[in-house]
Amino acid sequence: MSETNQSVGRPVSHIVFDIGKVLIHYDPNIPYSRLIPDAAERNAFFETVCTHEWNLEQDRGRSWTEAEALLIDRFPEKAELIRAFRVHWHEMVSHAYDDSVDIMLDLIQQGRDVTMLTNFAADTFKEAQDRFPFLKVPRGVTVSGEIGVIKPDREIYDTHVASFDLDPAGCLFIDDSEKNVEGAIAAGWQAVHFTGAEKLREDLRALNVL
Repeated sequence: MSETNQSVGRPVSHIVFDIGKVLIHYDPNIPYSRLIPDAAERNAFFETVCTHEWNLEQDRGRSWTEAEALLIDRFPEKAELIRAFRVHWHEMVSHAYDDSVDIMLDLIQQGRDVTMLTNFAADTFKEAQDRFPFLKVPRGVTVSGEIGVIKPDREIYDTHVASFDLDPAGCLFIDDSEKNVEGAIAAGWQAVHFTGAEKLREDLRALNVL
């Protein structure tokens, strides 16, 4: 798949940013490298206990209480480590990607219509907004955990368009996941695969956005 999807003759009128790994860093290994120092043991924990798929259900709206109970029932000996995922979540989002944030804020200052679309648990997203105030600057955000739908499901893109009165063909989506980029394109959007701020600037210039 091409990293940049361009609809010929379709000017970009809305820019939609993903958040995790585009605007802010996310890495569960940050706290767990301390909690489970052995790398092989830590990798096994993420592959079999607190898996990516398990965490994604919190992005879909499942409560942490339910999520923890589900795993503790299966792995009672890991109860403390399971609960640690939410307890130490704030460490996982260690810093902002300043160069990417600058691009987003510059676009807003230029008068561009900027919104955000993210797979994020509802409660941790509120924490993120408090820690990273720039997440309150765009016109609005669709948070998967608040609506019960996750990327790359078609419904989340359609919901975002309806919520913010957007023209899908005029939307440019920026996401670090190729699957989510493909989902946006399938929904009739334009999209670029985020691999870094420098490449993003090049893509935006190619689309006459910057």
